[in-house]
Amino acid sequence: MGSTADKVKGTANEAAGKARQAAGRATNSPKTEAKGVAQEAKGKTQKAVGETKDAIKKATK
Repeated sequence: MGSTADKVKGTANEAAGKARQAAGRATNSPKTEAKGVAQEAKGKTQKAVGETKDAIKKATK
């Protein structure tokens, strides 16, 4: 997967995770809120991978 795709998917997962956390809080569901935290963390990791790929590309030019 390319760096841009990683960053886009990461951003999407972060947003979905935040929404899931809000839904969990609104419905008083700790399980749903925890899943949202995990999904947001996954998104942050994906974005970091994309940024690292960009940095490697720039360094090797």
